[in-house]
Amino acid sequence: MRAIKKVFLAVALALLASVLFIGLRWFTGLGSMPLALAAEAPALAGTVAAPPFPEGLAWINTGGRPVTLRELRGKVVLLDFWTYGCINCFHILPGLDRLQKTYGNDLVIIGVHSAKFATERKTAHIEAIVLRYGIDHPVVNDKNMQIWNEYGAEGWPTLTVIDPAGNVVGQVSGEGHYALLNQVIGTLIREFAARGEINSKPLWFSGIRLQMPKTTLLFPGKVLADPAHDRLFIADSNHNRIVVTTLAGKVLAVIGDGTAGLRDGSYTEAEFHYPQGMTLAGADTLYVADTDNNAIRRVDLKTRRVVTVAGDGRQTYMTDPVMPARTAKLNTPWAVLFHGGLLYIAMAGQHQLWVYDPAQKIIRLYAGSGEEGIRDGALLSASFAQSSGLATDGRELYVADPEASAVREVGFGAGARVRTLVGTGLFDFGDRDGVGRKVLLQHDLGIAWHAGHLYIADTYNSRIRVLNPKTRRVTTLAGGRGEFDEPGGLSVAGNELYVADTDHNRVAVVDLKTGKISTLKLSDPAHLLARP
Repeated sequence: MRAIKKVFLAVALALLASVLFIGLRWFTGLGSMPLALAAEAPALAGTVAAPPFPEGLAWINTGGRPVTLRELRGKVVLLDFWTYGCINCFHILPGLDRLQKTYGNDLVIIGVHSAKFATERKTAHIEAIVLRYGIDHPVVNDKNMQIWNEYGAEGWPTLTVIDPAGNVVGQVSGEGHYALLNQVIGTLIREFAARGEINSKPLWFSGIRLQMPKTTLLFPGKVLADPAHDRLFIADSNHNRIVVTTLAGKVLAVIGDGTAGLRDGSYTEAEFHYPQGMTLAGADTLYVADTDNNAIRRVDLKTRRVVTVAGDGRQTYMTDPVMPARTAKLNTPWAVLFHGGLLYIAMAGQHQLWVYDPAQKIIRLYAGSGEEGIRDGALLSASFAQSSGLATDGRELYVADPEASAVREVGFGAGARVRTLVGTGLFDFGDRDGVGRKVLLQHDLGIAWHAGHLYIADTYNSRIRVLNPKTRRVTTLAGGRGEFDEPGGLSVAGNELYVADTDHNRVAVVDLKTGKISTLKLSDPAHLLARP
């Protein structure tokens, strides 16, 4: 009996220590109350003062002026901890916009950009992403993760609610929390309004926005060269269209009317939303990863019409391994590649590869467990990390895996396996040539095959690398000194490498013999580019 009492006492002390530890973490700001738990309390108002924002940080969408929590008293504040390489962080933006429209001046959303990658700490790059994704709330560059640490954030995205008295209510991480946030924010506003403690006046930073550059191409994401027919397809991503030129830059056609939307029809009627990867299935069929529409579009280049073949426009986590393609809900498709009668899709939003079968009109899981990682092995047990680029030599499928700064090799057909050519982990990145595990890339978004080598858009290093898949040796072809700014896509025609130089709003051309870099000069005699 005495032994049993000792066991119970030990368990009780352990539980008490755990509770005290959790309470201490919450009280000292090292952790945060789960928002779901806070929502169940009789009153939602917080009891611990929100830590103030550190001085000296760069602010975006405020004219550069810092925002203080003191001036936000009387409003519910929602802090969104994010990093711009994280696709899950972008998935929640529509929900944040919806909350802002619902609660107006009673709610202030502040993006706290706490970078994962070194390049993401640069304010100019964050500004470019804010423009690309139309983020109009204030964003602070938490480049040294001071705010992150003080609020105890532990993953991207993390959302923290602060009540109108300036106290932290709770915190939640990941996607899919719109209903909980809506409940908590709505309840807080009603509770404080009943006490006359809500401030519904507009704040000074309302209406201050960055200016979108007036460039011919706007943040182009991918390119596709077709030397057999002297064509270059450019995903003019933020103009929501595909520009078709000759390899010398003469504009032949513009696919899409420039409006962000999901509409089929002729070139002038069709709508895209942030299109990315493209692939040809014969001379007259172009497939497009219509990324923010969560759809796959097929373009008939002969009849000049666009149809949706997969996806219904809504983003979701896909749980069924096989689905009718047209009614499926996809998860941020970023790249496509046609091979052997099938369309391979880099489903970046859930770290997997999927296949669209045009004959059966189905979409099915091909590779990836869905866990974000860099595990090799059988197709369905291997893990990927936000796959965003595809290429093939006809025998293997090559994948740019940016969140692991990796290049993966995937076999075709039953029994195929996944192996890593370059990359070692989700937080292993840098800027180094070498062989195999010695190589360090930084968030590589694009990849292209040519003459026995893989060309890599080493996006956050703003370099073009060359990988020999047999020896796993990587060398630098070009970049690293301002020549590129976050290139996202590559394609080869003859001795020229076409580069979607995203943040420079251009297509660059690299001569593979000399290494010389030039800008593709677009000529538009029919004035087709003027439509947006």
